[in-house]
Amino acid sequence: MSMNLIWPDYDNCIANATNSILKYWGCEPVGKTLPMLDKRLNKEYKNVVFILLDGMGKAIIEKHLKENGLFRSNLEGIYNSTFLSTTVAATTSALSGLQPCEHCWLGWESYYPQIDKNVVVFLNTIQGTEEPAADYKVAWKYTPYENAAEKINKAGGKAHIVAPFLPPFYSDFDSICSRVKELCDEPERKYIYAYWSEPDGLLHRNGTNAEIVHKTIVELEQKVSELTQELEDTLIIVTADHGHIDNKCAVLQDYPKICDCLVRLPALEPRVLNLFVKEDKKQIFEKEFNKEFGDKFLLITMEEALERKLFGTGKEHECFRGMLGDYLAIATDDLSIYYTDEVWVSMHGSVTEDEVLIPLIVIDTE
Repeated sequence: MSMNLIWPDYDNCIANATNSILKYWGCEPVGKTLPMLDKRLNKEYKNVVFILLDGMGKAIIEKHLKENGLFRSNLEGIYNSTFLSTTVAATTSALSGLQPCEHCWLGWESYYPQIDKNVVVFLNTIQGTEEPAADYKVAWKYTPYENAAEKINKAGGKAHIVAPFLPPFYSDFDSICSRVKELCDEPERKYIYAYWSEPDGLLHRNGTNAEIVHKTIVELEQKVSELTQELEDTLIIVTADHGHIDNKCAVLQDYPKICDCLVRLPALEPRVLNLFVKEDKKQIFEKEFNKEFGDKFLLITMEEALERKLFGTGKEHECFRGMLGDYLAIATDDLSIYYTDEVWVSMHGSVTEDEVLIPLIVIDTE
């Protein structure tokens, strides 16, 4: 099965959308803006609401939503996730406007040389365990960043973030929508970034064709539709951080010859692996990896990944290169290589069309 691959485009990705927001609120963008969003931010709205539905890529809305429904009939265009096409990297870009090489939140698990460990970035645990990686938040200590809402507030504007991972820890999408409505009803002009973790969780566990996924995506569209009807003088932007692909699974530990070449478990994601290889085993490693996975993965040296600017074209963070191993293995088909206990039905992170392409849906409530 030959898949259409979409390599990173940092002139047309989710980081650019946030730079359009910064520019609109009179803040200095940290990168290029997104022309198709600039075009819609062409007048003074009382509220601009940016809703990110995790995992709801282009292929997912085409599979589950009617063409004449709210989302597809208000589709401004299709653009890209980041590299990796995964929540840690892409939502950090959506929050900050920075590219992955600038913010260094690279994948679900990242290597932090300061503590010489692979850390589950959002959970702050050591890879493969529930043990805390440190008594502080590792990613925030070594790679902190300022988000767009903070920048807007600093510049004298009003901005809010509404998300399940922030107090009061919203437990359903209804409460997210209620809070957005409450904020929009307040008198001042404002920017609201709202994040919800579905359909991503359901896609991982059930696959892209599951009935529960279908039902949830239809419900999400319905709830956003109800919200738009309750708001005035508001521009609502709905997007995703990445798409999804149903995957087949290989388990790295079943390949002892490959494991024997590694310094530690890979970091990042099962669809793009950051590999740390023993100096004297590089030739064997390349030969073994390509023999087992060469038809499903592209193995490149980290030098090549950097030359190709896969993680971004912006100014690299001082920690960035230290977090990288010797090779990057990039899935080019539907196989994922898992190396901890969790194996998912559907996955994302790599460069296939279904993982990378995301919708920009723009609704003017007037």
